[in-house]
Amino acid sequence: MMTMDVAGDIIAQGLKLVLIISAVAIVPSLITGLMVSIFQATTQINEQTLSFLPRLVVTLLVLVFAGKWMLTQLVDFTRLIFEQAARLVG
Repeated sequence: MMTMDVAGDIIAQGLKLVLIISAVAIVPSLITGLMVSIFQATTQINEQTLSFLPRLVVTLLVLVFAGKWMLTQLVDFTRLIFEQAARLVG
């Protein structure tokens, strides 16, 4: 039976998964942006492309290398939700 505790646990698991997956994609981009901004401040180069392009490349590389893991995590969570729904309803 679906109770408030079960619903809360499902929501907490979903939010935790969203935070982990988004952190995998965002943290490398943030670190790259910080390194580029330090480089720009040191050399006084204020080119917008220099700040955007490395972050784009790093984000794409992370998605290429971690995309399979991200998709696997999402599919596993979806499968878990459907299994729990079948048990809770029936």
